[in-house]
Amino acid sequence: MSIADHHPLVEVGLLDLRPTQITAGFAEVAQKRTEWAGLNKKARRILIESHCFPAVLGPRQRFYIVDHHHLGLALHKEDVERVRVMVLADLSYLERAVFWRVMEEHNWAHPFDASGSRRDYDAIPTKLQRLVDDPYRSLAGFLRSAGGYSKDTSPFAEFLWADYLRPHITLQQIAKSMDVAVRESLGLAKSPLARYLPGWSGVWPVPKTK
Repeated sequence: MSIADHHPLVEVGLLDLRPTQITAGFAEVAQKRTEWAGLNKKARRILIESHCFPAVLGPRQRFYIVDHHHLGLALHKEDVERVRVMVLADLSYLERAVFWRVMEEHNWAHPFDASGSRRDYDAIPTKLQRLVDDPYRSLAGFLRSAGGYSKDTSPFAEFLWADYLRPHITLQQIAKSMDVAVRESLGLAKSPLARYLPGWSGVWPVPKTK
């Protein structure tokens, strides 16, 4: 029996969690820190006790989280030391190279950088605090919150939206005003060109009749 069988929920040091992606949207992290700042002591305790980070047990008995990187980074910046982890699978017996291939096969890893380019697995940082900012990931997250598309359970859905927005919205636009960039992205989100993306909620063009 593995640790995943005995302890599906495990308390872990936040700094011991391993990321499974290269980037995060730092503007989203900042928003989560603001939300945390608005909670009283009891509400913070409830949030920590009720929230679990989904993770895979990997080589050398390390926990690789497959979601909630933004929350994890925000909690780290707010000096939270321990969180709960929900163990999805025990792959600790695999060699490192095989481990990452299996992780990606299950859509549990996203080795793409802030330009949307594919990278080697070695580029995935070993600590949450070493994640790299991708402003388009923040834009995609805020776009969903603004109703640009529906929340979807597809792995790394927001990253797919971020890649869709890259050619259309400049970094300068995002830096100047995220709110304006989100408003400009709403039309792009409803376009039939985005219909391949998870959570797309646009409308197919109505064929013209003679």
